[in-house]
Amino acid sequence: MAIKVLTLVGSLRNGSTNRQLAEATVESAPEGVEVSVYSGLENLPFYNEDKDVEGQVPAAAAALRAAVAEADALLVVSPEYNGTMPAVLKNAIDWLSRPFGASAATGLPTAVIGTAFGQYGGVWAQDEARKALGIAGAKVIEDIKIAIPNSVVRFADTHPKDDAEVAEQVSGMLSDIRRIAEAN
Repeated sequence: MAIKVLTLVGSLRNGSTNRQLAEATVESAPEGVEVSVYSGLENLPFYNEDKDVEGQVPAAAAALRAAVAEADALLVVSPEYNGTMPAVLKNAIDWLSRPFGASAATGLPTAVIGTAFGQYGGVWAQDEARKALGIAGAKVIEDIKIAIPNSVVRFADTHPKDDAEVAEQVSGMLSDIRRIAEAN
């Protein structure tokens, strides 16, 4: 039986290189790994504890929590906005962090990857996402790091799924996630 990896993309733009990188994870998934890209982060209201009450949780937040609860592992693909992760991704992590100690993300093997225009490939954003996810209770896989620099140039004419180096990195990363999730 395949492990289910749910992918959250921190960019809402349809043509973003990070969305394309997420698509590459679906295309490059090795045997035994089923990857799906979550859609709907743009529908999440900003986290508000007054709205996070049993029976009143916004439908978009409940749907995100349910999708994560069904996953065997979580993959976060983050661009870098002003040196950190995008607000939409931080907001999703905030919704996933509750209820404290018993959230859908608690103990869930989680990796963070991404691409950015800059020379470091968005490592600051990825580090911030790992930090927030760890505090939210996820089992962050610190050894998995894919930060692809110069995204606008590198992927100007080539989709990440068609970039042999990226496809190999992604496939290897997903194999590592599978091994960790199976041991979890």
